Amino acid sequence: MLKHRILTALVLIPLALSAIFMLNSFHFALAFAGVMLLAAWEWAQFVAPNNMKVRVGYWLLCLGGFFLVYRIPHFYLYGAAVIWWLLALFWVVAYPKKQQQWARPSTMAIMGFFVLFPTWRGLIDLQVLPHGPLIVLYVMCLVWVADTGAYFAGRRWGKRKLAPTVSPGKSIAGLIGGLVLTLALALWVSYDVNLSPIQIVYLILLTLVTALASVLGDLLESMVKRYRGVKDSGRILPGHGGILDRLDSLTAALPIFAFGWYLALMNGVA
Repeated sequence: MLKHRILTALVLIPLALSAIFMLNSFHFALAFAGVMLLAAWEWAQFVAPNNMKVRVGYWLLCLGGFFLVYRIPHFYLYGAAVIWWLLALFWVVAYPKKQQQWARPSTMAIMGFFVLFPTWRGLIDLQVLPHGPLIVLYVMCLVWVADTGAYFAGRRWGKRKLAPTVSPGKSIAGLIGGLVLTLALALWVSYDVNLSPIQIVYLILLTLVTALASVLGDLLESMVKRYRGVKDSGRILPGHGGILDRLDSLTAALPIFAFGWYLALMNGVA
């Protein structure tokens, strides 16, 4: 299993970096739309695990949705995403008591839209900015660093669980460890690119909020998988499970970071 995970990562990481840094905006959007459509097929099994017609219909609806979501002004889309993730936080904290609020197929279908579309839009909106590929890389590194810090801190000190009914492996110590490591990343980047004091403070705050959002993205998918009684969202990635299993943290982190970045641009901070 570990061998498969390493080999898959050795293939995926160069492909992702090549897409981020070498593709123009159109081909980048197209490439990651393909990735998100694979994720949409996986989410369709959460919506209707035993109904292939509904799954296909949902996938086709998502296919059309990419054309529509591109026309939504980014600020409104990310604002809606922020509200959605606050609602998701409530559901995760309240699980399983409030599962009747989201466990209906129609509600889970709408959940999928908020998981998939703002993630894709966040990627392509950030990539076209000045130094956009580096910004996208920063968000991905942020999520990876938060996950790495949480893993090691959780193994060493993780006695008190963060969300035992959703993901028993996550601990409060792990959450703190992830935040500490992402703080170190933000400070290092701030020093390396010579930011102003207000930019440093803003980057640190945005980084920490995004790191917290990444944990929520992971927990949301864990909650839905636990409800459906599945371990992985799919089997397309050897040793890693499905596309959603690799993107779950980014589904919350990307739109939250993009919203914060555009707020900074609007206020002359970035």
